[in-house]
Amino acid sequence: MASTADIRNGVVLNIDGQLWAVTDFQHVKPGKGGAFVRTKLKNVVTGKTVDRTFNAGAKIETENVDRQDFQYLYADGESYVFMDISDFDQLHVPAVVVGDAVNFMLENQNVTIALHNGNPLYVELPASVVLEITYTEPGLQGDRSTGGTKPATVETGFQIQVPLFVEQGTRVKVDTRTGDYLGRVN
Repeated sequence: MASTADIRNGVVLNIDGQLWAVTDFQHVKPGKGGAFVRTKLKNVVTGKTVDRTFNAGAKIETENVDRQDFQYLYADGESYVFMDISDFDQLHVPAVVVGDAVNFMLENQNVTIALHNGNPLYVELPASVVLEITYTEPGLQGDRSTGGTKPATVETGFQIQVPLFVEQGTRVKVDTRTGDYLGRVN
């Protein structure tokens, strides 16, 4: 057991049997009354974010979560196979755990996987990835006051919105958190 003095960004708490990562915290000492810690917590499994307040000195239960670098190898039915870069062991991760990360993962790409007691919790990608446009309609210039966009399919099969001048075969940088087009890559 730890106390509220041990709360820092990135610490994982066990609250009612669920794992919550601290994304933001603030120690507050008002002029009147006791001190407390205001936190913003993100559920490690579902991604849900909540605000929670703890009294100063309260006991909290922290959990050990290891973050390791893996390389994505291939999809195997309902799971995805990753290789530990340090010892070359393979890890099968269910599709539910991988989630939306599959939209931006290419074979042999490095990712970070959070593990709790050997069980994968989530897959973390870099902030942006470079993908090739495999299909898009030709952009037609028309009467508009601002730049238009059109749908385009990238090599993972995911569809993003790109500016009208982007053509098939162009390599683009895509934000992995939002799926937004960030620019062309030469």
